[in-house]
Amino acid sequence: MTMTVGAAFDRIFGADAPFHLVAFDGSTGGTPSGRVMRLKSARGLNYLLTSPGELGLARAYLMGDLEFDGLDEGDPYEVMRLVDGGLVPRRLTPRDIAELAAFVGRSGLHVPELPAVETPSPLRRLSHGLRHARERDAEAIHHHYDVSNEFYELVLGPSMTYTCACYPADASTLEDAQAYKYDLVARKLGLEPGMRLLDVGCGWGGMVRHAVQHYGVTALGVTLSKEQASWAQARIEAEGLGDRAEVRHADYRDVSERGFDAVSSIGLTEHIGVKNYPAYFRFLRERLRDEGRLLNHCITRPDNQHAGLPPRGFINRYVFPDGELTGSGDIVRAMEDEGFEVRHHENLREHYAKTLAGWNTNLSKNWDDCVAIAGVDTARVWGLYLAGSRVAFERNEIQLHQVLASRTTREGASGFPLRPRYEPSDF
Repeated sequence: MTMTVGAAFDRIFGADAPFHLVAFDGSTGGTPSGRVMRLKSARGLNYLLTSPGELGLARAYLMGDLEFDGLDEGDPYEVMRLVDGGLVPRRLTPRDIAELAAFVGRSGLHVPELPAVETPSPLRRLSHGLRHARERDAEAIHHHYDVSNEFYELVLGPSMTYTCACYPADASTLEDAQAYKYDLVARKLGLEPGMRLLDVGCGWGGMVRHAVQHYGVTALGVTLSKEQASWAQARIEAEGLGDRAEVRHADYRDVSERGFDAVSSIGLTEHIGVKNYPAYFRFLRERLRDEGRLLNHCITRPDNQHAGLPPRGFINRYVFPDGELTGSGDIVRAMEDEGFEVRHHENLREHYAKTLAGWNTNLSKNWDDCVAIAGVDTARVWGLYLAGSRVAFERNEIQLHQVLASRTTREGASGFPLRPRYEPSDF
């Protein structure tokens, strides 16, 4: 008897999978009371067969061949949570393997056309240079960050802050949590009036403006995104901060100034490349004066054994081309090996889950406008990316670490008091 799509689904995931599959061949699979999942075409099946897992699911969904009843495309968290926890392949018997192989053979296996928003494979990206060469880094940043400032305003909210917030209380708003995060960074860096701050990978200038407005420093931010730099510099001028704040459209490696009192790196290390950490932290140390401080804030893995991102994974192909993650231990080791003294280390994993939930809420609320600005494919990618990342942070599959360090002198002067206190008190 010829195996149906529904029967193949049950063989792989079990008849108790939390989805009710309705397939294009008229068959069904999974739990009858589960979330309805509609595989609408043979093309969709080929996406799943040629790229099993998250990449195939994303391709089929983006091309309209896979649908979920009742899905909120701006906030598909509930579906992503079920996929992550419920679509887990069973242990297959030799008979299962043989019959599934015959099923695959009859399916006319081939790779269909890819969604237009998918980036080229890492191998094809070589046309832009080796990984983390300047031209290729610029292209990767352009792909993700230059969607549209208007799109980001709708998703991120008034703070225009695209990094993990820090919630002083469970009921705090996203805006309060972003302001609290900037204040926490400022206090960890020990900012005081008259100091000079360098913010690398500064985004839309949130940290730069906060430090100048609330701590009286002079601040320079740099970003590879032209859209970010133009937005940030316009906001700086509108707020009357032009005499003490600047955001440049530049590679951080082009910053020639030295003697900064503090350096903040909030959400940049993910783009640097693990092999480049020594050169990166060496460069930042060279920008600091003695006793100056560095705060490195970035997404990490929960271990130090699996650096990088899967080249055929959804994030690499749709969200962060060439992005790389590793554990916080690798980051601390690289900082220490380049002469930094690590003084404080904090994991904000649960805070990032809450931040992502806030961004998904904004995307859902502004869905029609986001689609009009960026296109439905890009908006769908963002819905998947934000919700899937939220699930990953909740389940401790990824983390967010802030590591605070000092350019301690040869004589051992760190610039830190005996028992520093970092928590902001005005929230």
